[in-house]
Amino acid sequence: MNPYSSLASNKFWRPSVAERDYFSISQVWTPKFKIQKDAAIITAGSCFSQNMGKELQRRGMNWHNAEPAPDSLSAQEAFDHNYGVFSFRTGNIYTARLLLQWLQWAFDEVPQSKETWNNGERYFDPFRPNISPDGFESPQAMWASREDTLVAIRKAISSADLFVFTMGLTEAWLNTATNVVYPMCPGTVKGRFDERLHQAHNFAFAEILSDFQECIDLIGRHNPNLRLVFTVSPVPVTATFTTHHVLTASTYTKSVLRAVAGQLEATNENVEYFPSYELVASPPMNGVFYNPNKRTITPTGVRFVMGHFFNGISSADQTLQDQSDVSTQSFLPTEDIICEEELLDYYK
Repeated sequence: MNPYSSLASNKFWRPSVAERDYFSISQVWTPKFKIQKDAAIITAGSCFSQNMGKELQRRGMNWHNAEPAPDSLSAQEAFDHNYGVFSFRTGNIYTARLLLQWLQWAFDEVPQSKETWNNGERYFDPFRPNISPDGFESPQAMWASREDTLVAIRKAISSADLFVFTMGLTEAWLNTATNVVYPMCPGTVKGRFDERLHQAHNFAFAEILSDFQECIDLIGRHNPNLRLVFTVSPVPVTATFTTHHVLTASTYTKSVLRAVAGQLEATNENVEYFPSYELVASPPMNGVFYNPNKRTITPTGVRFVMGHFFNGISSADQTLQDQSDVSTQSFLPTEDIICEEELLDYYK
Protein backbone atom coordinates (compact mmCIF):
# COMPACT_ATOMS: atom_id res chain seq x y z
CA MET A 1 0.00 0.00 0.00
CA ASN A 2 1.05 3.59 -0.68
CA PRO A 3 -0.74 6.97 -0.73
CA TYR A 4 -1.69 6.53 -4.41
CA SER A 5 -3.37 3.15 -3.98
CA SER A 6 -6.70 4.51 -2.75
CA LEU A 7 -6.99 7.56 -4.98
CA ALA A 8 -10.02 8.03 -7.24
CA SER A 9 -9.56 7.53 -10.99
CA ASN A 10 -9.85 11.26 -11.69
CA LYS A 11 -6.53 11.74 -9.88
CA PHE A 12 -4.73 9.80 -12.64
CA TRP A 13 -4.07 11.06 -16.17
CA ARG A 14 -4.54 7.82 -18.11
CA PRO A 15 -8.06 6.80 -17.03
CA SER A 16 -9.48 10.29 -16.59
CA VAL A 17 -7.92 12.04 -19.62
CA ALA A 18 -5.87 9.89 -22.01
CA GLU A 19 -8.46 7.14 -22.37
CA ARG A 20 -11.40 9.52 -22.83
CA ASP A 21 -12.60 11.79 -25.60
CA TYR A 22 -13.14 15.48 -24.87
CA PHE A 23 -16.82 15.19 -24.07
CA SER A 24 -16.52 12.30 -21.64
CA ILE A 25 -13.97 13.98 -19.38
CA SER A 26 -15.81 14.56 -16.11
CA GLN A 27 -15.47 15.60 -12.47
CA VAL A 28 -13.00 18.38 -13.26
CA TRP A 29 -14.63 20.75 -10.76
CA THR A 30 -16.26 20.08 -7.42
CA PRO A 31 -16.88 23.37 -5.60
CA LYS A 32 -16.24 23.43 -1.87
CA PHE A 33 -19.44 25.37 -1.24
CA LYS A 34 -22.98 24.67 -2.38
CA ILE A 35 -24.49 27.06 -4.92
CA GLN A 36 -28.29 27.19 -4.74
CA LYS A 37 -30.34 27.52 -7.91
CA ASP A 38 -31.86 30.79 -6.67
CA ALA A 39 -28.50 32.27 -5.63
CA ALA A 40 -28.04 35.82 -6.89
CA ILE A 41 -25.02 35.61 -9.20
CA ILE A 42 -23.06 38.55 -10.62
CA THR A 43 -20.46 38.37 -13.38
CA ALA A 44 -17.63 40.59 -14.58
CA GLY A 45 -14.19 40.35 -16.13
CA SER A 46 -12.74 39.76 -19.56
CA CYS A 47 -14.58 39.00 -22.80
CA PHE A 48 -15.10 35.32 -21.96
CA SER A 49 -17.06 36.34 -18.85
CA GLN A 50 -19.87 37.54 -21.10
CA ASN A 51 -20.54 33.91 -21.98
CA MET A 52 -21.00 33.17 -18.29
CA GLY A 53 -23.75 35.77 -17.88
CA LYS A 54 -25.55 34.66 -21.04
CA GLU A 55 -25.49 31.01 -20.07
CA LEU A 56 -26.59 31.67 -16.50
CA GLN A 57 -29.66 33.42 -17.86
CA ARG A 58 -30.36 30.77 -20.46
CA ARG A 59 -30.31 28.03 -17.85
CA GLY A 60 -32.73 29.84 -15.58
CA MET A 61 -30.23 30.86 -12.92
CA ASN A 62 -30.62 34.09 -10.99
CA TRP A 63 -28.14 36.27 -12.87
CA HIS A 64 -28.30 39.72 -11.29
CA ASN A 65 -28.32 42.71 -13.62
CA ALA A 66 -27.70 45.62 -11.26
CA GLU A 67 -27.72 48.24 -14.05
CA PRO A 68 -30.59 47.51 -16.45
CA ALA A 69 -31.12 49.56 -19.59
CA PRO A 70 -33.61 52.43 -19.60
CA ASP A 71 -37.01 51.50 -21.00
CA SER A 72 -36.54 54.08 -23.75
CA LEU A 73 -33.79 52.01 -25.42
CA SER A 74 -34.49 49.20 -27.84
CA ALA A 75 -32.77 45.85 -27.29
CA GLN A 76 -30.14 46.69 -29.90
CA GLU A 77 -29.55 50.17 -28.51
CA ALA A 78 -29.19 48.73 -25.02
CA PHE A 79 -26.59 46.25 -26.26
CA ASP A 80 -24.73 48.96 -28.20
CA HIS A 81 -24.48 50.92 -24.94
CA ASN A 82 -23.20 47.86 -23.03
CA TYR A 83 -26.29 47.26 -20.92
CA GLY A 84 -26.80 43.67 -19.81
CA VAL A 85 -23.29 42.60 -20.85
CA PHE A 86 -22.03 42.31 -17.29
CA SER A 87 -23.85 42.78 -14.00
CA PHE A 88 -22.76 46.41 -14.03
CA ARG A 89 -21.85 48.68 -16.93
CA THR A 90 -18.08 48.83 -16.55
CA GLY A 91 -17.23 47.20 -19.84
CA ASN A 92 -14.56 44.51 -19.79
CA ILE A 93 -12.37 44.41 -16.68
CA TYR A 94 -9.20 42.69 -17.85
CA THR A 95 -6.87 43.13 -14.85
CA ALA A 96 -6.91 42.74 -11.08
CA ARG A 97 -5.85 46.36 -10.62
CA LEU A 98 -8.80 47.61 -12.67
CA LEU A 99 -11.26 45.52 -10.65
CA LEU A 100 -9.76 46.88 -7.44
CA GLN A 101 -9.97 50.43 -8.81
CA TRP A 102 -13.68 50.05 -9.61
CA LEU A 103 -14.43 48.56 -6.18
CA GLN A 104 -12.50 51.29 -4.36
CA TRP A 105 -14.33 53.98 -6.31
CA ALA A 106 -17.70 52.35 -5.76
CA PHE A 107 -17.27 52.11 -2.00
CA ASP A 108 -15.57 55.53 -1.69
CA GLU A 109 -12.31 54.06 -0.44
CA VAL A 110 -10.30 56.24 -2.82
CA PRO A 111 -11.40 59.30 -4.83
CA GLN A 112 -12.38 58.47 -8.40
CA SER A 113 -10.50 59.99 -11.31
CA LYS A 114 -12.01 63.06 -12.96
CA GLU A 115 -10.10 62.52 -16.18
CA THR A 116 -12.10 62.88 -19.39
CA TRP A 117 -11.33 62.32 -23.05
CA ASN A 118 -12.65 64.65 -25.72
CA ASN A 119 -12.62 64.25 -29.50
CA GLY A 120 -13.51 67.89 -30.13
CA GLU A 121 -17.25 67.38 -29.93
CA ARG A 122 -18.09 64.60 -27.48
CA TYR A 123 -16.69 63.32 -24.19
CA PHE A 124 -15.64 59.75 -23.38
CA ASP A 125 -14.94 57.93 -20.14
CA PRO A 126 -11.27 56.79 -20.08
CA PHE A 127 -12.25 53.87 -17.86
CA ARG A 128 -15.23 52.80 -20.00
CA PRO A 129 -14.04 53.92 -23.46
CA ASN A 130 -16.38 51.67 -25.40
CA ILE A 131 -19.43 52.06 -23.17
CA SER A 132 -21.25 54.56 -25.34
CA PRO A 133 -20.55 54.69 -29.09
CA ASP A 134 -21.42 58.38 -29.35
CA GLY A 135 -19.88 59.50 -26.09
CA PHE A 136 -21.39 62.14 -23.81
CA GLU A 137 -22.34 65.75 -24.40
CA SER A 138 -20.42 67.03 -21.37
CA PRO A 139 -18.03 65.88 -18.61
CA GLN A 140 -20.92 66.20 -16.16
CA ALA A 141 -23.05 63.80 -18.21
CA MET A 142 -20.16 61.36 -18.36
CA TRP A 143 -19.57 61.50 -14.60
CA ALA A 144 -23.29 61.10 -13.93
CA SER A 145 -23.32 57.97 -16.07
CA ARG A 146 -20.29 56.61 -14.23
CA GLU A 147 -21.97 57.31 -10.91
CA ASP A 148 -24.87 55.12 -12.03
CA THR A 149 -22.37 52.32 -12.58
CA LEU A 150 -20.72 52.87 -9.20
CA VAL A 151 -24.13 52.67 -7.54
CA ALA A 152 -24.78 49.45 -9.47
CA ILE A 153 -21.47 47.96 -8.29
CA ARG A 154 -22.31 48.77 -4.66
CA LYS A 155 -25.78 47.29 -5.10
CA ALA A 156 -24.50 44.14 -6.80
CA ILE A 157 -21.66 43.45 -4.36
CA SER A 158 -23.81 44.17 -1.31
CA SER A 159 -26.71 41.91 -2.32
CA ALA A 160 -25.22 39.05 -4.36
CA ASP A 161 -24.54 35.52 -3.17
CA LEU A 162 -21.89 34.64 -5.75
CA PHE A 163 -19.45 36.68 -7.85
CA VAL A 164 -17.96 34.95 -10.92
CA PHE A 165 -14.95 36.87 -12.22
CA THR A 166 -12.95 35.95 -15.32
CA MET A 167 -9.27 36.91 -15.23
CA GLY A 168 -8.00 38.09 -18.60
CA LEU A 169 -4.71 40.00 -18.79
CA THR A 170 -1.56 40.92 -16.90
CA GLU A 171 -0.60 43.75 -19.29
CA ALA A 172 -2.09 47.19 -18.75
CA TRP A 173 -1.52 50.92 -19.21
CA LEU A 174 -1.10 53.32 -16.30
CA ASN A 175 -1.23 57.09 -15.94
CA THR A 176 2.13 58.10 -14.46
CA ALA A 177 0.72 61.31 -12.95
CA THR A 178 -2.32 59.82 -11.17
CA ASN A 179 -1.40 56.10 -11.10
CA VAL A 180 -4.83 55.08 -12.38
CA VAL A 181 -5.08 52.03 -14.62
CA TYR A 182 -6.93 52.03 -17.94
CA PRO A 183 -8.88 49.12 -19.45
CA MET A 184 -7.21 49.78 -22.81
CA CYS A 185 -4.23 51.74 -24.08
CA PRO A 186 -5.24 55.39 -24.64
CA GLY A 187 -5.48 56.11 -28.35
CA THR A 188 -6.72 52.64 -29.34
CA VAL A 189 -10.43 52.56 -28.58
CA LYS A 190 -10.71 56.26 -27.71
CA GLY A 191 -8.53 59.07 -26.41
CA ARG A 192 -5.03 60.12 -27.40
CA PHE A 193 -1.78 58.43 -26.48
CA ASP A 194 0.80 60.57 -24.66
CA GLU A 195 4.16 58.86 -24.21
CA ARG A 196 5.01 61.27 -21.39
CA LEU A 197 1.91 60.32 -19.44
CA HIS A 198 0.91 56.79 -20.41
CA GLN A 199 3.11 53.90 -19.35
CA ALA A 200 2.88 50.18 -20.06
CA HIS A 201 3.03 47.81 -17.11
CA ASN A 202 3.03 44.03 -17.06
CA PHE A 203 1.78 43.03 -13.62
CA ALA A 204 3.78 40.34 -11.82
CA PHE A 205 2.44 37.46 -9.73
CA ALA A 206 2.88 39.23 -6.40
CA GLU A 207 1.16 42.40 -7.61
CA ILE A 208 -1.83 40.53 -9.03
CA LEU A 209 -2.17 38.34 -5.96
CA SER A 210 -2.10 41.41 -3.72
CA ASP A 211 -4.65 43.28 -5.86
CA PHE A 212 -7.10 40.38 -5.93
CA GLN A 213 -6.68 39.79 -2.21
CA GLU A 214 -7.49 43.45 -1.61
CA CYS A 215 -10.61 42.96 -3.73
CA ILE A 216 -11.63 39.92 -1.67
CA ASP A 217 -11.03 41.76 1.61
CA LEU A 218 -12.93 44.84 0.44
CA ILE A 219 -15.87 42.71 -0.68
CA GLY A 220 -15.81 40.90 2.64
CA ARG A 221 -16.17 44.18 4.53
CA HIS A 222 -19.36 45.00 2.65
CA ASN A 223 -20.84 41.54 2.15
CA PRO A 224 -19.27 38.84 4.35
CA ASN A 225 -21.52 36.19 2.81
CA LEU A 226 -20.49 36.78 -0.79
CA ARG A 227 -18.52 33.91 -2.30
CA LEU A 228 -16.28 34.20 -5.33
CA VAL A 229 -15.48 31.97 -8.28
CA PHE A 230 -12.38 32.98 -10.23
CA THR A 231 -11.68 31.57 -13.65
CA VAL A 232 -9.03 32.31 -16.28
CA SER A 233 -10.09 33.20 -19.81
CA PRO A 234 -8.88 30.65 -22.39
CA VAL A 235 -8.74 33.43 -25.00
CA PRO A 236 -5.09 34.28 -25.87
CA VAL A 237 -3.96 37.90 -25.82
CA THR A 238 -4.48 39.87 -29.04
CA ALA A 239 -1.24 41.85 -28.87
CA THR A 240 1.63 42.42 -26.46
CA PHE A 241 3.73 45.47 -25.69
CA THR A 242 6.47 43.33 -24.12
CA THR A 243 9.71 42.33 -25.85
CA HIS A 244 8.41 38.77 -26.23
CA HIS A 245 6.61 37.05 -29.08
CA VAL A 246 2.85 37.23 -28.59
CA LEU A 247 2.74 33.43 -28.12
CA THR A 248 5.11 33.43 -25.15
CA ALA A 249 3.59 36.64 -23.79
CA SER A 250 0.17 35.00 -23.82
CA THR A 251 1.56 31.93 -22.05
CA TYR A 252 3.06 34.15 -19.36
CA THR A 253 -0.24 35.96 -18.87
CA LYS A 254 -2.35 32.83 -18.52
CA SER A 255 0.23 31.02 -16.39
CA VAL A 256 0.52 33.84 -13.90
CA LEU A 257 -3.24 34.32 -13.67
CA ARG A 258 -3.79 30.58 -13.20
CA ALA A 259 -1.19 30.50 -10.42
CA VAL A 260 -2.79 33.50 -8.72
CA ALA A 261 -6.23 31.91 -8.90
CA GLY A 262 -4.91 28.72 -7.31
CA GLN A 263 -3.26 30.65 -4.50
CA LEU A 264 -6.42 32.67 -3.82
CA GLU A 265 -8.48 29.50 -3.66
CA ALA A 266 -6.01 27.88 -1.25
CA THR A 267 -5.93 30.81 1.16
CA ASN A 268 -9.57 31.99 1.14
CA GLU A 269 -12.47 29.82 2.30
CA ASN A 270 -14.95 31.83 0.23
CA VAL A 271 -13.00 31.52 -3.05
CA GLU A 272 -13.17 28.81 -5.72
CA TYR A 273 -11.30 28.33 -8.99
CA PHE A 274 -13.22 27.07 -12.02
CA PRO A 275 -11.03 25.64 -14.86
CA SER A 276 -12.30 27.44 -17.98
CA TYR A 277 -8.74 27.72 -19.22
CA GLU A 278 -7.89 24.04 -18.87
CA LEU A 279 -11.14 22.91 -20.47
CA VAL A 280 -10.30 24.78 -23.68
CA ALA A 281 -6.55 25.36 -23.89
CA SER A 282 -4.96 22.24 -22.35
CA PRO A 283 -3.21 19.70 -24.64
CA PRO A 284 -5.92 16.98 -24.51
CA MET A 285 -8.36 19.35 -26.22
CA ASN A 286 -6.10 19.69 -29.28
CA GLY A 287 -7.38 23.20 -29.93
CA VAL A 288 -10.75 21.88 -31.15
CA PHE A 289 -12.71 24.58 -29.33
CA TYR A 290 -10.96 27.50 -31.03
CA ASN A 291 -12.21 29.24 -34.15
CA PRO A 292 -9.93 29.36 -37.24
CA ASN A 293 -8.28 32.50 -35.82
CA LYS A 294 -6.91 30.20 -33.05
CA ARG A 295 -8.08 32.70 -30.45
CA THR A 296 -11.84 33.05 -29.99
CA ILE A 297 -13.92 30.18 -28.65
CA THR A 298 -16.52 28.30 -30.70
CA PRO A 299 -20.10 27.98 -29.45
CA THR A 300 -19.42 24.29 -28.86
CA GLY A 301 -16.45 25.23 -26.69
CA VAL A 302 -18.57 27.64 -24.67
CA ARG A 303 -21.23 24.98 -24.15
CA PHE A 304 -18.55 22.48 -23.16
CA VAL A 305 -17.07 24.79 -20.53
CA MET A 306 -20.39 25.90 -19.14
CA GLY A 307 -21.64 22.31 -19.04
CA HIS A 308 -18.80 21.51 -16.63
CA PHE A 309 -19.65 24.59 -14.59
CA PHE A 310 -23.27 23.58 -14.16
CA ASN A 311 -22.44 19.92 -13.60
CA GLY A 312 -20.15 21.04 -10.79
CA ILE A 313 -22.67 23.22 -9.02
CA SER A 314 -25.48 20.72 -9.61
CA SER A 315 -23.78 17.83 -7.84
CA ALA A 316 -25.72 18.66 -4.66
CA ASP A 317 -28.92 19.76 -6.39
CA GLN A 318 -30.77 17.32 -8.67
CA THR A 319 -32.99 20.04 -10.15
CA LEU A 320 -29.92 21.75 -11.51
CA GLN A 321 -28.56 18.43 -12.77
CA ASP A 322 -31.75 17.76 -14.69
CA GLN A 323 -31.66 21.20 -16.30
CA SER A 324 -27.98 20.90 -17.15
CA ASP A 325 -28.50 17.63 -19.00
CA VAL A 326 -31.19 19.19 -21.20
CA SER A 327 -29.66 22.57 -21.91
CA THR A 328 -26.36 21.28 -23.29
CA GLN A 329 -28.24 20.50 -26.48
CA SER A 330 -29.08 24.10 -27.35
CA PHE A 331 -27.02 26.66 -29.23
CA LEU A 332 -25.34 29.55 -27.47
CA PRO A 333 -24.60 32.44 -29.82
CA THR A 334 -21.28 34.20 -29.21
CA GLU A 335 -21.15 36.61 -32.15
CA ASP A 336 -22.35 39.49 -29.99
CA ILE A 337 -19.52 39.32 -27.46
CA ILE A 338 -18.03 42.79 -26.87
CA CYS A 339 -14.24 42.56 -26.65
CA GLU A 340 -12.32 45.83 -26.77
CA GLU A 341 -8.99 44.01 -26.76
CA GLU A 342 -9.72 42.54 -30.18
CA LEU A 343 -9.63 46.07 -31.58
CA LEU A 344 -5.86 45.96 -31.11
CA ASP A 345 -5.71 43.60 -34.08
CA TYR A 346 -6.45 46.64 -36.26
CA TYR A 347 -3.02 48.05 -35.40
CA LYS A 348 -1.07 44.99 -36.60
